[in-house]
Amino acid sequence: MGAVAGVVQDIRFARSSDGVQIAYAVHGSGPPLLVDSCWLSHLQFDWQSPVWRHYLVELGRVATVVRFDERGHGLSDRGVTDHSLDARVADLEAVADAAGLEEFAVLAMAQGGPVAIEYTARHPERVSRLAFYGSYAGAHVDASPEGLALDAAFTALIRVGWDRPTPEFRRVFTSLMIPGGTEEQMRWIDDLQRMAVDASTAVIAREQRQVTDVSARLPELDLPVLVLQSRGDQMNEFSGSRHLATNIPGARLVALESHNHIVLADEPAWPVLLAELTQFLAPERERAAVEPVDAPDVARLLSPRELVVLRLAAQGCDNDTIGAELVLSVRTVERHLQNAYAKLGLRGRAARTAAVARLLSRT
Repeated sequence: MGAVAGVVQDIRFARSSDGVQIAYAVHGSGPPLLVDSCWLSHLQFDWQSPVWRHYLVELGRVATVVRFDERGHGLSDRGVTDHSLDARVADLEAVADAAGLEEFAVLAMAQGGPVAIEYTARHPERVSRLAFYGSYAGAHVDASPEGLALDAAFTALIRVGWDRPTPEFRRVFTSLMIPGGTEEQMRWIDDLQRMAVDASTAVIAREQRQVTDVSARLPELDLPVLVLQSRGDQMNEFSGSRHLATNIPGARLVALESHNHIVLADEPAWPVLLAELTQFLAPERERAAVEPVDAPDVARLLSPRELVVLRLAAQGCDNDTIGAELVLSVRTVERHLQNAYAKLGLRGRAARTAAVARLLSRT
């Protein structure tokens, strides 16, 4: 559990198909938004961030945000060598299932793009809308010769300088991510790199990500899509976003007037980015139409058995697991959940997620 200035997040773990434990966190209120994070993340450390915190706070005001640390990174299991597309998609599947998400929006950030695309293609019934931020379908799609040379240089820098106690080598990455950042912000990114992942894992994961290309999946996507990126992004080439927008039917591209890979809170591009995401998610809020319910009201409205079933669902248990735990048939579990949804005034595919979000945010 983590809290900053009244904002509470609930940290849990989901077991992926190969047994790797993936750390995920839930905060905020509203319709569910699963964030397929970039590789530099740490669920607890990010809340102290002068670079990331405004994203977490503002997104939590319009959605129930579910985010996770990639395998081998942050609070997830370390020392992992399989960073293939299939393994990473399995991680996203595990988090979505553990968090009780049935239908939800996805925000794919940077390296999360290919995973989100492949997941959506495999599970079109579960993803209601898809947003990209500074992302791509493949790391080297439409890459310039300079971009390819830069990637090779990055890998070499990680090998020789990532784990050093002083930040000179890591500052190269930092300067490309937030060239407009303050010294405080740059020092934080310097530190995040070492905290998020060790050098060996960073190299292995990077090499496996670079051979991934899901461009062939793009024409299959049939849902609302928003593509956002800084026009002057020096970390990921803007051509990657253009490739997404031109190959996904109906996708909308928004070029942000910034040179920062991570748009900072005090630059003009930030309110534009936030307004675009808020507007994009607005139909989800209208569809969910969830009114807040205080914890005492939840306990008063539900029977003791319904409350126990909902608490197990909030812990990430599926209906089979709940049934085994309580010695109930799956049909009986489903009936208890349906009764709980009805009493809480919830309906539709998002009912389970909304009920779980109420319980987590109010207890």
